[in-house]
Amino acid sequence: MSDSGSFKTPDLSAGQGLVVGVDVGGTKVAAGLVDPCGTILHQTRVPMVSNNGAESALAAVREAIDAVAAYARSQPSPHGAVRAIGICAPGPLNPYTGTVVNPPNLPCWRDFPLAKEVSQIYGVKVRIDNDANAAALAEALWGAGRGYRLVFCATIGTGIGSGFVIDGHIYHGRTGAAAEGGHMSIDYRGPRCGCGKLGCIEALASGPAIAKRARSKLASTPDLGPRLLNLCSGNLDLITGEMVGKAYAEGDQVAKQTLEETAELLAFWLGNIVDLLEPDIMILGGGAAPLIRPFFRHIEDRLPSCCVNSRCQEIPLVMARYGEDAGIVGGAALCAQSVGLKA
Repeated sequence: MSDSGSFKTPDLSAGQGLVVGVDVGGTKVAAGLVDPCGTILHQTRVPMVSNNGAESALAAVREAIDAVAAYARSQPSPHGAVRAIGICAPGPLNPYTGTVVNPPNLPCWRDFPLAKEVSQIYGVKVRIDNDANAAALAEALWGAGRGYRLVFCATIGTGIGSGFVIDGHIYHGRTGAAAEGGHMSIDYRGPRCGCGKLGCIEALASGPAIAKRARSKLASTPDLGPRLLNLCSGNLDLITGEMVGKAYAEGDQVAKQTLEETAELLAFWLGNIVDLLEPDIMILGGGAAPLIRPFFRHIEDRLPSCCVNSRCQEIPLVMARYGEDAGIVGGAALCAQSVGLKA
């Protein structure tokens, strides 16, 4: 526990009600019934067609919620009926108004009032936020960050997202666009990120970036990567981050070098996070985080040379509790106050 102040996570197990957490992606909508302890009681997935108009996309969200709500009605529950709906949606979005602005992978929604539309359908409170913010809140309330005042959480996957939670509340900034840590540049001469900037940590350490670095290394030193070469059947274009992780576990040197370099980049990035925010705990989650887990000790050892904070090694670096279900539980966490949370 940090000495910067204590935060007592409230007990949500006293029957305040169930919530539906919804995770909206470009190809699917996942929804789950979540109890006041952050446990998913039931979940479902339905396809999302992202280029077939706003109403079609809304219908997919409604189909997923309907399935979970039907299950809730069929089961006796000690927590009561569904009290609220929380939705993780791709950004950019406005968490204050519940409007999805213009997400690249959901072209069907432009300035779409998603929270208002869903609230009118179901007659309950609806909250929306981006997946990284919601995942950070879930970890702060129920996961690896429980009991800490200042929680920094990053999700490493296709991209890198981050969220910052203070005393159980997401820090959104002035307009709701704060904590885009994945687009902090650590090399102004680095590769161009999808956001247009150069050297963002997302362009250097995300899942696709790990795979790209491994391809380059294997092309120049194929003798050092026999296991990785075997996994991709000799076709370097097929290499994925998951393959790199598997090859590393089998002793592949190209995979090892790739992940060591990724850990080094993350150490510099997290050093910036420490100097800027000095969180009480740093949590890494997302699909690519398990690739980095074996290198946590390396990152911790490198932190003193990557930041000016003399007590940086007192900050725990841990894995997130929630894996592929982070979007569902994160959506539910957005509604924690609606079911009785008093931070």
